[in-house]
Amino acid sequence: MTPQPGILPGIPNLGRYIELRAKPEASLAALKELPIDESLVVGIGPRLANRADIYGFKALSGPVDIPSTQADLLLWLRGEDAGDIATRARHLLQSVPDFEPVRTVNGFKFGVHLETGLDLSGYEDGTENPEGSAALKAAFAPDGSSFLSLQHWEHDLAPFEARPQTERDNTIGRRQSDNEELENAPISAHVKRTAQEDFSPEAFILRRSMPWSEAGKEGLVFAAFAHSLAPFEALLARMAGVEDGTLDALFSFTRPVSGANYWCPPVQDGRLKL
Repeated sequence: MTPQPGILPGIPNLGRYIELRAKPEASLAALKELPIDESLVVGIGPRLANRADIYGFKALSGPVDIPSTQADLLLWLRGEDAGDIATRARHLLQSVPDFEPVRTVNGFKFGVHLETGLDLSGYEDGTENPEGSAALKAAFAPDGSSFLSLQHWEHDLAPFEARPQTERDNTIGRRQSDNEELENAPISAHVKRTAQEDFSPEAFILRRSMPWSEAGKEGLVFAAFAHSLAPFEALLARMAGVEDGTLDALFSFTRPVSGANYWCPPVQDGRLKL
């Protein structure tokens, strides 16, 4: 068994995230027939995964509210052509009649010269992604499966862009001009709140997020993979100030409007190993 081949490559130019709810009496039979290659990543929600190590996204409330919008199936289509993705999405939905879409977000790559691209704020996303064997260790369990955290963040960029450049850099914890980390950034800076090596155990994840923009709104689809759900929960709790009351400065211009966990099974002979 090997990991799904669409997880490790850098983000594509275009992507579509489709979250689906299982109809009554739904089964996973149709998923076993899906051809799995780099153009498709499949995640299964806790209701159907039947594993103790996958459970629903835990909502947080307090200074910031982070909702849980857990669904039963996630289809992440990766590609370079919008028409091709639309066609493949239609055919995929026809092949899984036991499921109905509840949320669809179209993502795109901003910054074609970067593996993980830029957020719409103009800052690089995924600078601290592990590489090589470290990426394999961070993203996959020993059986080749992976755990996906998916959150749909909505930005309010006009007031953020109106801030002085120094204030924007301190919000992120990096200089936008050269992506260098700021040693003297405030403790609320995003980089300081999410330094993956500062957790015990370390909370390394493999980010594969993509910007989105539709109907006058915009933001980021946070999509990241790890060997378990523990790193996501540790990172998000610190961002929300659960540990010390310090809120991540990201929340000054963006908020998550969805949250879900999925188990991404390994593949064998080009099919999901369920």
